[in-house]
Amino acid sequence: MRKFLPVLRTCPLFAEVAEDDLLRMLQCLGARIESFDKKYTILAEGNPARYIGVVLSGSVQVVRIDYYGNRSILTEVGQSDVFGEAFACAEVQSMPVTVIANEPCEIMLLECSHILHTCQSNCGFHQKLIFNLMKDLATKTLLFHQKIEITSKRSTREKLMTYLMFQAKKAGSSRFEIPFDRQELADYLEVDRSGLSAEISKLRKEGVIESEKNTFALL
Repeated sequence: MRKFLPVLRTCPLFAEVAEDDLLRMLQCLGARIESFDKKYTILAEGNPARYIGVVLSGSVQVVRIDYYGNRSILTEVGQSDVFGEAFACAEVQSMPVTVIANEPCEIMLLECSHILHTCQSNCGFHQKLIFNLMKDLATKTLLFHQKIEITSKRSTREKLMTYLMFQAKKAGSSRFEIPFDRQELADYLEVDRSGLSAEISKLRKEGVIESEKNTFALL
């Protein structure tokens, strides 16, 4: 557990928690670490939502798969970030999404009930942990609204350009990398891959963007 302290100190869930308190906290919460291979299902749609996950290494994708098998990527979660918190806090009996390992990864799993309900020891860090959890949920809500703004656009071109402008703003540069390959980007934007590739080619020819693999530039 101690070897992951540098990662955990940058996790929003444990913000402003002293190192010694953090180790005691994890023991109190019954934290466990598991390793997953690429494409392995970490949390499955349909199962009760009990766990909050913290990515210690690698990355995961939160995806929604419809009745016909069409996949939509809701978000990608990287090192030191958190997933599953909204569903676990709501205690939903059936997860509406699936969390899949995007690459080999190590995940810390925390049972949400251990966070929301103070233990018999009345550990002083519980209030701070709950505050951090609520702040994280608020941040994720803003990102969810951003996703809605992107996918609510009518055309593939509008969806793509809105997404790229958000990414440029986030990077603070007109040249930036995105975390998706072409198929994943299509799944995130909820568009057809061939149509997306055609639109990227048009935008390059028009001198609106430059792109190479997952690197883009707004011209």
